[in-house]
Amino acid sequence: MLSDTASPEPGALFSDIRFAGRKTVVAAVSGGGDSLALLFLLQDFLERQPSGPSLLAVTVDHGLRPDSATEARAVGELAAARGIAHRTLRWEEAKPKAGISAAAREARLALLARAAREAGTDLVFTAHTADDQAETLAMRLSRGGGRGAAGIAPATLFEGDVWFTRPLLHTRRAALRTYLGERGISWFEDPSNRDPRFERARVRACLDEDRTQALLAEAENAQRLRQEQGRAAADLIGSAATRVAPGLLRFALAAASEEKGGLYALRIVLAVAGGSPHLADEARSAALLRRALEDERCRVSLSRAVVTRKRDWLYLHRERRNLPETSLSGEQIWDGRYRLVPAGQLKGACVAAFGPANAAARDVAEAEAPAGLLRSALAAEPAIWRGDLCLGLASDMEGLVLQRLAQPWARLLPSFDLAPASALLELLNGSVPPILPFDGHKEQMG
Repeated sequence: MLSDTASPEPGALFSDIRFAGRKTVVAAVSGGGDSLALLFLLQDFLERQPSGPSLLAVTVDHGLRPDSATEARAVGELAAARGIAHRTLRWEEAKPKAGISAAAREARLALLARAAREAGTDLVFTAHTADDQAETLAMRLSRGGGRGAAGIAPATLFEGDVWFTRPLLHTRRAALRTYLGERGISWFEDPSNRDPRFERARVRACLDEDRTQALLAEAENAQRLRQEQGRAAADLIGSAATRVAPGLLRFALAAASEEKGGLYALRIVLAVAGGSPHLADEARSAALLRRALEDERCRVSLSRAVVTRKRDWLYLHRERRNLPETSLSGEQIWDGRYRLVPAGQLKGACVAAFGPANAAARDVAEAEAPAGLLRSALAAEPAIWRGDLCLGLASDMEGLVLQRLAQPWARLLPSFDLAPASALLELLNGSVPPILPFDGHKEQMG
């Protein structure tokens, strides 16, 4: 049940969070009413726990408004007055001329994740409310909805190691204002929240209560559907997909044809084979599947991946176009498919594709796939080079940490998609994502 204007109870918001084993948690605090309410509700809850973690408030100063630095200092002073540690991080990079809101959001995530890692924690709380959920869904539906109709997830894993958790998604903005008012706490109003130049401000001004409630109900239905589809796809990936060699995946054609989850699973496998941060287009994936069912010699490209049918299987590997060549000067993401961490003796070398000539010389006689497909896949795999000399495949180099990334969720994994992402990680690395930061039933509530 959504609260409306009644002051929220901290226990109802945080009792399902897994605080055990965490020495610190981070609260993202801008100085607005929502985030200040989050901060003090969380403090109220933690103070009642016999051995709860310490609380760190973090403010990101985007430097986009003249008053932003002053507001960040005021948040720090308010936190200090109430015994809460605080730090401010500033977005120092050059600001883009277009897409400033999206760029600011990405910068904020990265800075908050950095603060969490430096504090030794993997848990960041943000103050997204039920009103934010309704506004977000209204904006996404105006663009067609799709998977985005599920709205904001209750938690999102950032870059595989930091959870952004949103305990206020079932709490109304007015209830948070009631809480602050009862405690005599004032807050800053961001003028952009009422600036009609921004889409969210325009949507906020147009939403009445009936439309808000309808949107929230629609989001819950879409969330359930997305999770059901995800579980079905996860089952198919777990039972019908195989990593037959570095860079080469195999997926049963019958599984891709399953009415429940088959096309979604194929879109996921396409994304990971091509290293794409986005699912393969649904209509084009469906067309690919129809062609593969009709043509036993089908070979097509989609989402940077080559798909080849051989008997009852689809083989997928990265196409050889637009493969990067980068200096191996430090940890990096290569081609959207691999995270590389070099050892000292490899620094100064570069990372580039293995290439068809090197792949042709490779012995692939014992592999469980056609030799031509194996060599095509190997040609697009990362290798270490010094000038024109190939030192070998990155996967064969001692002292080099090479991790296959579970695209399309390598950077952001919403809790809605935990099931298919887990199946994908098991397929690629034999690993699993970190456990959800709350009891599992909240994923269903999401």
